[in-house]
Amino acid sequence: MRSEELGETLLPKRLALPIFASDPLSSVAYATQEILLVLTVGGTAFLYLTPWVAAGVVALMAVVVMSYRQVVHAYPSGGGSYEVVSKNLGANSGLVVAASLLVDYVMTVAVSVASGVDNIISALPDLAPHRVGLAVGFVVLLAAMNLRGVRESGKAFAAPTYLFIGGILLMVGTGLVRVILGDAPVASSAAYGITPEDHKDTLAGLGLLMLGLRAFASGCTALTGVEAISNGVPAFRTPKSRNAATTMAVMGITAVVMFVGITALSLISKVHYVDNACQLTGLGGDCSTFAQPTVIAQLAAAVFGGDHSVLFYFIQAVTALVLILAANTAFNGFPLLASILAEHRYLPRQMHTRGDRLAFSNGIIALAVVAGALLWLYNADVTSLIHLYILGVFTSFTLSQIGMVKHWNQTLETETDPSVRNAAQRSRVINGFGACVTALVLVIVLLTKFTQGAWLAVVAAIVLWVMMRGIRRHYDAVAAELAVDDPHAESVRPSKVHGIVLVSKLHKPTLRALGYAQAFKPDSLEAVSVAVEKDAVQELEAKWDEFDVQVPLKVLDSPYREITKPVVGYVRSIRRTSPRDAVAVFIPEYVVGHWWEHLLHNQSALWLKSRLLFTTGVMVISVPWQLSSSNRAYHPSRRAPGAVRRGEPSVRSEHEKLPAPEHV
Repeated sequence: MRSEELGETLLPKRLALPIFASDPLSSVAYATQEILLVLTVGGTAFLYLTPWVAAGVVALMAVVVMSYRQVVHAYPSGGGSYEVVSKNLGANSGLVVAASLLVDYVMTVAVSVASGVDNIISALPDLAPHRVGLAVGFVVLLAAMNLRGVRESGKAFAAPTYLFIGGILLMVGTGLVRVILGDAPVASSAAYGITPEDHKDTLAGLGLLMLGLRAFASGCTALTGVEAISNGVPAFRTPKSRNAATTMAVMGITAVVMFVGITALSLISKVHYVDNACQLTGLGGDCSTFAQPTVIAQLAAAVFGGDHSVLFYFIQAVTALVLILAANTAFNGFPLLASILAEHRYLPRQMHTRGDRLAFSNGIIALAVVAGALLWLYNADVTSLIHLYILGVFTSFTLSQIGMVKHWNQTLETETDPSVRNAAQRSRVINGFGACVTALVLVIVLLTKFTQGAWLAVVAAIVLWVMMRGIRRHYDAVAAELAVDDPHAESVRPSKVHGIVLVSKLHKPTLRALGYAQAFKPDSLEAVSVAVEKDAVQELEAKWDEFDVQVPLKVLDSPYREITKPVVGYVRSIRRTSPRDAVAVFIPEYVVGHWWEHLLHNQSALWLKSRLLFTTGVMVISVPWQLSSSNRAYHPSRRAPGAVRRGEPSVRSEHEKLPAPEHV
């Protein structure tokens, strides 16, 4: 796609919702499960806390959504939390947010895909041994779809997201109707008892509070990805801010309705879900090999009449699909944030480059590699991965809301319009309250999850922060070194140019290199060879005289059979003798068409160039000679990705058919 077609990739709200909001929408599939997982450590005694924990998560969701709607209107250029914090709290604070979000995006992919695979295994238990392979394969598939471009991936992801929403609402609605009619659904795990871990059913006071806070922290996974819309405002159709704010409101309302419905049904049907299946009593088999169905699977089976009904498989299919596709939120957010950071010189500039389909290809590939490695390392286990999750997102939530409060303070200092001032004051209250709430949740998450694995996410964010600071220092140092202070002093021409053509034998590539070197008209020109083998040197000198080549040949002695060192030493000796002169070194090279041919040719030239390029005042010029295999390399059926953008021909161009330059 041409750069001018970028506008055609902008998204309407119906596509933006599944692209940017699939993560928070799909997280309701495991948020209730994570709450139950924590509360059942004390058996069934503390399940009465579930509604209160869920209410806290819902209230937090409302606060965060309202707060980020202010961000969308105030900063429509994208960048979300990073831009807000950088502009209001400084670059270092902005980097804290950026590092936290980059880590969280990676965890979003890992957790969403692992949870999706869990739901597949709940419906098809025989696939359990292939958990890791399935998870990594889905990451590769997602990366490939996103490399095709935002609009194409949006069309592919829209249907599963809407089917998931419809399926969950159908399940919740059917379950509640059955409750009203006096036929409440009963989960398969309701018949199992739960053995408390270390008699935690006796918890009271501070212990009970910590248990509730742990459950709340786990339930907050429902908020992951909420900020993605604020990061992706530039991808919306105009009016961008209004469309993004509307999409965020729809996302928040939909997520809350589904989360409340799933939690209510879980309590009504008495779902029991534990960390270790051996806590369940009454299994009647080997608990170590028992694979617990997910909460969604248990609810679907209870509501729709068993785990072999059509609607059961439908719910499992769309849940697994949307959880896997929920990673697309990160595949949109991570590359976009990485591109902004690269533009600000905190990441390699390659991250800012768009690929053939106008997607940030390098960021997509980097995310897929790191997320795939995490899934392999943690065996695609949701429980293990979830502890590394959500810490980063609440760091960005808190700092961005503090930044927004400062933004509104600055607005109120200069604004005189009463209506604008009233709106700013209202927004300041919303963001101030959001900052207090998310800061409290951040502390809770740190206290309850740090020792369970969250410390790894903290370490990763710190390493990223240090790395980005180092990259920025490097780019700043290079820019300062390359800055032009005096154009006249920097553009002084060399006194003379000495031309050197490196030769090993007299053949067509050597003659072409000599001809090109003469066309440059240097002040002096000589051919240089290295005497590695005495017989080869004598043959070269004999042919030089036989063909009467009008360029003097100089042979460098090499008692240790080296090529690079004598040539580099000779070139540097010219520079020492005449520091104001320049040296142009012409190196004949073969152009080959197969990867294995690179191993057989040009190795000496590669080493020579790598050494000569470090010498001041020396220019290295490659003179190509195309072997016959290079012509076959550009067959149209084998054109590689990026060929059109790089200008590679699909058939031999006319200029390739022109005769070679006249030889010496």
